[in-house]
Amino acid sequence: MPRAFNAHPAHPAVPYLVRLHSDIGGQIHANKAEAERLAEAAKHIEAVIKLYDPDFNARAISIRRRVQGNPWFKRGTMFRYALDALRKAAAPMTVSELTQTVMAARGITDATRKQRMGLEAGIRSCLERNVGKTVERVGEGVPKRWRLA
Repeated sequence: MPRAFNAHPAHPAVPYLVRLHSDIGGQIHANKAEAERLAEAAKHIEAVIKLYDPDFNARAISIRRRVQGNPWFKRGTMFRYALDALRKAAAPMTVSELTQTVMAARGITDATRKQRMGLEAGIRSCLERNVGKTVERVGEGVPKRWRLA
């Protein structure tokens, strides 16, 4: 089977890849040390809980993920931008069109696909929550089109 590229040990990419592998190994080592430190801290906290309540089952404590906030919109502002876009629109808009308009209004050009989908989901959620109050669906087709109520 022929190779798609010229692979040989003297290729200029090899030293870079070795350095990259070394960096990743260092990060893994640092993360393992941090994980050990955090596990030790959790054990200390469990011990203090046991001082107050010896019958407490520490396994019943569920882990909590931190919510990563939206880097472009503070809480409650995304829907305002969507409403502004609907006010300026000549025709009803889909959520995808609204997202593009809102991103352009905020000057967002470097969003990843995952971030863009997150913005779409947020705008869709806001629209569904406010249907009949400030916005309304237009027509029966897919994708749904929205306008101000």
